[in-house]
Amino acid sequence: MLKRPDMTSEARDIAQVAVPSCVLGDPVGFGGREEGGFRVGTLHLRGDAVVGMTASFDPVQRLVLPKLTEPQVHLDKCHTIERLGAIGGDLATAVAAQSADKAAWTANDLDARMRRGLRELAQAGCGTVRTHIDWSNSEDPPLAWEIACGLRGDARDLGLDLQVAALTGIDLLADANFASAVAKRVSRDQGVLGAFVLRHSHREAGLKNAFVVAEKFGLALDFHVDEGLDPALDGIEIIPRVAQQIRFEGPILCGHACSLASKTSTQVAQFAEDLASNGISVVTLPTTNLYLQGRNAGTPKSRGLTRVHELSRSGVNVVLGTDNVRDAFCPIGRHDPINSLGVAVLAAHLDPPLVQHMPMITTGAQRALGVQAQTVDGATEDDLIVFERPDLSSLVADPARPIRISELAQGETANG
Repeated sequence: MLKRPDMTSEARDIAQVAVPSCVLGDPVGFGGREEGGFRVGTLHLRGDAVVGMTASFDPVQRLVLPKLTEPQVHLDKCHTIERLGAIGGDLATAVAAQSADKAAWTANDLDARMRRGLRELAQAGCGTVRTHIDWSNSEDPPLAWEIACGLRGDARDLGLDLQVAALTGIDLLADANFASAVAKRVSRDQGVLGAFVLRHSHREAGLKNAFVVAEKFGLALDFHVDEGLDPALDGIEIIPRVAQQIRFEGPILCGHACSLASKTSTQVAQFAEDLASNGISVVTLPTTNLYLQGRNAGTPKSRGLTRVHELSRSGVNVVLGTDNVRDAFCPIGRHDPINSLGVAVLAAHLDPPLVQHMPMITTGAQRALGVQAQTVDGATEDDLIVFERPDLSSLVADPARPIRISELAQGETANG
């Protein structure tokens, strides 16, 4: 919905712009000319508010988007690869290597690496970011949690809304007292309750407690679930069932869900229906999953990704995340959703037109985090970014630094 303009404010125009129709609340009402899934023309602002677009046949020079959303990173682990030595292997190997590295996680180390990650996310054009923080078997928060929560103000100065999610083992949450204590602290710190769900013996009890305490304290839920290709993994089946039993109405995000790649088509269809009917979003994490999953003595035979297309076709909100950057779980990577989109284009066969996938790193990703989706119509200039590229393929293939609207808009008088 377009904001009502202040007619006394300065009028400004940006020519030769394309805005993806999928990030507009009312594409036709917004104006401009439809071309290949975009509205094309001259973007109009009054004051700092976007007020619409006039059609133009001039060649497009730039893309205007809502700020990007990063639904999953690990700022506590990032940029540790150079001190980990010769590592490589599956998920268990990565967990062991990163756990050993925690001996070096001093306050100064964590602060420096987290700040670096936040700067990279801001430079990539992000507006909302969720980082997971490992939470041990103590009810008290780890040092990394305190550092991350303490950086929220610095993140705001960079234009970022930083969400912090506690990542516990689901077996720990099977203890009702532990679950309640952690949830209480997470609530105090305005965080998100999360858990790692794999082959844990008490995963169903842990999940039930997670939903109960999240409902009690008004918390969003975020699960690392079934991060493996064993078809017997069943977290993605249990979560919607428990959500329905508890009648949980808060946001739920499930990351990885790699095991769906090994399920039958009939099973996937049923799980997808259960996820969609309970409003559960799924984040696919191609860089980490490509690196860790399907390990054998030679070349991997499986890509290790969840069933992106099948879930989407069933109405599940499937979004895209960066996950690990230069750590034991992925030795490369960038804190950049556009880069993640490029990897997913290849790994998940996200075919052109690429514009149809933009909600995965913008409006859909915001909904997955429980944030109101920001469309271009109804935005202020602080909500938007501009890329000096004529199309999305050019942007993904040759990344550009996002710039602010204020760096482009040409001022005119209101009556000019």
